[in-house]
Amino acid sequence: MTAYLLLALGLVILLIGGKILVDGASAIALKLGMSSGLIGLTIVAFGTSAPELLVSVSAALKGNSDISIGNVVGSNIANIALVLGFSAIFYPILIKRTHLRFDYLVTVLVTILFFGLALNGSISLWEGILLFLLFVVFNVYLFKSIQGGINTEAETEAEEEIEQVKGYGWLQSIGLFLGGIVGLYFGSELLVENAVGISRNFGVSERIIGVTIIAIGTSLPELITSVMAALAKKTDLALGNILGSNIMNILSIIGLTAIIKPIGVSDAFIYGDFLWMIGITLLLFPLMKRKMQLSKLEGGILLGSYAVYLFFLL
Repeated sequence: MTAYLLLALGLVILLIGGKILVDGASAIALKLGMSSGLIGLTIVAFGTSAPELLVSVSAALKGNSDISIGNVVGSNIANIALVLGFSAIFYPILIKRTHLRFDYLVTVLVTILFFGLALNGSISLWEGILLFLLFVVFNVYLFKSIQGGINTEAETEAEEEIEQVKGYGWLQSIGLFLGGIVGLYFGSELLVENAVGISRNFGVSERIIGVTIIAIGTSLPELITSVMAALAKKTDLALGNILGSNIMNILSIIGLTAIIKPIGVSDAFIYGDFLWMIGITLLLFPLMKRKMQLSKLEGGILLGSYAVYLFFLL
């Protein structure tokens, strides 16, 4: 019971640490004169992925590569099937053509690349560098699209964050930033250590712990944000945020983790979870194209696909 409580505590500290880090970093960036679009593209986007990054790096350094991979693969599956599914149940998610022509296409290509790199049983240092370089290229493109007025999603996403931190002084901003880093570190340590302990005590594989408890836990911010947006009937940014998160998870989290320490990939992932991740990503296309929206029917199909995945997993 203690291990479960500590795991839950680690998750709470991790999520709070991520939010505090984003607040502090956004306040500092605002004081340095950064635009809302650039803050949304860099600090807000990267900050929301910070919990997954710290968990994956911590697990890799401790030799628990199944948790590193499971965290990202499970989060990507949950983002599409669980988060979009739940959101669509509450209120239809409108699909923009740019989502189909760019965000979704890049998500599919990056997902298949991830699978291809993992086929030899590991993500090496050089493969990590490749993924991170693609992450940089992707963000440069987004930044140029913001400057050209093409992509306003990052700017819109950052507006609410900026409103919250406008009045923060330098001392408060720096304190929040450093506090967020400390919270992320200790939260990830608690989460990984107790997840490994639970898996060993109860005979559950680290892979299953990674793609379920940890993946869903670190996807909670996206789930809560998307459901709240759906309840407020503001779902126009939901799809772009989810697809962007999946791209960032692979390129930045797997890329950085592999640079710090190469990640082993078991056959169970390659011929199981990876195929589910690709399949659910591909399933999203006909659901989006049907009426250029994800309604209750499509949301139910996505949730059903996640239930089937869990059934075969467990």
